[in-house]
Amino acid sequence: MRETLTLESMVTRSYMSRREAEQQSFHLLATVLIPAVAILLQVLLPRISPRLAIVDLPLIVTLFFAVSRRSPIAGTITGAAIGLLQDLLSGMPVGVNGMAKSVVGYAAASLGSRIDVENSATRAVLTFGFSLMQSVLLYLILRHLLEIHGFHVLWLHELVRAVVNLLVGIPVYLLLDRWKRQE
Repeated sequence: MRETLTLESMVTRSYMSRREAEQQSFHLLATVLIPAVAILLQVLLPRISPRLAIVDLPLIVTLFFAVSRRSPIAGTITGAAIGLLQDLLSGMPVGVNGMAKSVVGYAAASLGSRIDVENSATRAVLTFGFSLMQSVLLYLILRHLLEIHGFHVLWLHELVRAVVNLLVGIPVYLLLDRWKRQE
């Protein structure tokens, strides 16, 4: 059966932006369960082995949903929700990760609407960059906003964290791609 294009459908299609045409959607269950599992793993894995604390699964999930949806508002809300839940379960002052991840979610979604984010190399660069950005934001929030002067950052450790998040993020993104709805 051949679809006939009406004037109205041609006008609608021509005014759709690239971002609107390429936005991904997810089942509600996946939208809730994936971040919840990532946060629970983030809390539980360091108890098994303290070395696993270097991986930031909630950040990886925030980046995945933000760049997939390509909506700065959705990216901000996703980052804030994941960050706040992470704060509640991790013992951090409530709002610290929420603020940092909401900024990261906004920036990732804004950038995702302009570049090809389905490419693994692009995802790797984004993960590395946004991991460092989150480290800077956490430092600024804790040190300057909350005035916790005993808080120090080992920047070499943060570089290693960014590389580890990059290495863990790539297979996680490929796994999460399976949850995208086919439209």
